[in-house]
Amino acid sequence: MTQASKSSFTSSCFEWIEALIPALIVILILFTFLFRIITVDGPSMLPNLENSNKVLVSCVDRHLSRGDIVVVDGKGTSLGKIIVKRVIATEGQTVNIDFQTGIVSVDGVELDESAYIENGITKDQGDITFPQKVPAGHVFVLGDNRIISEDSRFQAVGMIDERYIIGKVELMITPFSKFGKM
Repeated sequence: MTQASKSSFTSSCFEWIEALIPALIVILILFTFLFRIITVDGPSMLPNLENSNKVLVSCVDRHLSRGDIVVVDGKGTSLGKIIVKRVIATEGQTVNIDFQTGIVSVDGVELDESAYIENGITKDQGDITFPQKVPAGHVFVLGDNRIISEDSRFQAVGMIDERYIIGKVELMITPFSKFGKM
């Protein structure tokens, strides 16, 4: 290799590094403050999310509404781990569950949850009495697999303080066969 070709190679390497460093910084900022990739742990969101699925979570959209799937920081519950659950009610709303039929109602209106689960599968009463009013700055969450899910029906989870919500699930990443908007 001649001196000129060594110099050209070195110059090309520095150009690549100069281009990659800003790109890496932008990616780091995006995935630290705006988005996160979370791995679902456990079967509590079956049939919609399975153990080991990877999802893209938006950390910027803080407007939560019924039906949103959220990721809760481990400090937000006494479970001590990140959990993924569905928002059922927001602050000021009253949640009631008929454990005979499994029907969940919010502010006296029965929810139609047929878009994501089979209605009437909420059989485990948990250790909280109903009806429950959601306090300001909190949400009431349930897992889609209500038979085994530890969620707001239990004191270990309770009402979720919105400050501990990492974000909303926006996109299924893996498995690739289910890739798409949630």
